[in-house]
Amino acid sequence: MGILGFGKKDRVVDLGERYKRQQEHTTQIKTEAQESNNSSETEEYADASLNIEERRKKLAKRLGEMANKMENISTQIYHLQQRVDLLEKKLDVRRD
Repeated sequence: MGILGFGKKDRVVDLGERYKRQQEHTTQIKTEAQESNNSSETEEYADASLNIEERRKKLAKRLGEMANKMENISTQIYHLQQRVDLLEKKLDVRRD
């Protein structure tokens, strides 16, 4: 007797179970993160000077790459300006 949806009691969606699993998962992740933070704090102080040197190297490398990109873009802009000037001469466009 499933007329108009009455009598279909076997189709029940339980969202509470999914929510419980998500909560358990988040608490597990939080505890693991806290444990790793506690163990890594002692290592962090021992390797502080090494981390600073690594950061300096990464920063220098990144700044060098940025400078190269800026130089390439500047060159491209110059070439585009030259092309525009050439096109303006061909079309006899007067600039003010």
